[in-house]
Amino acid sequence: MLESETVRELPHAYLVVKSADLAEGQNHTGGIEVSEIPSQIKRQAMDRNFQPSVRIGKTGITENIVEEVRGQLAKRKLVKIKINKGIYDREDRAQVWEYLAQETSSMIVHTRGNVGVLWYKS
Repeated sequence: MLESETVRELPHAYLVVKSADLAEGQNHTGGIEVSEIPSQIKRQAMDRNFQPSVRIGKTGITENIVEEVRGQLAKRKLVKIKINKGIYDREDRAQVWEYLAQETSSMIVHTRGNVGVLWYKS
């Protein structure tokens, strides 16, 4: 393994993030910088009426989940995802959001507990 690679193991998923694969200005959270997210998007992401449209169940993160998130981001630009309780430990959830953001070329707008919101900047 190269020094510029980071490997993370999650239940149901293995991540390999190569520093060289990241776009200029992109970090390991898949996004650019949080400060570049418009306040309107942040408000919408934190709105209690904005319901999760993707659920991660006992099968974990599969290619189907990633494709579903990509499709929804293409249509709506903002997707709320909920992980069923007990699927991932608290420490692993941050890696799940990072992985999904990286795979979908989106940014993590907000995470709280087992819920995360991704935004695709067009």
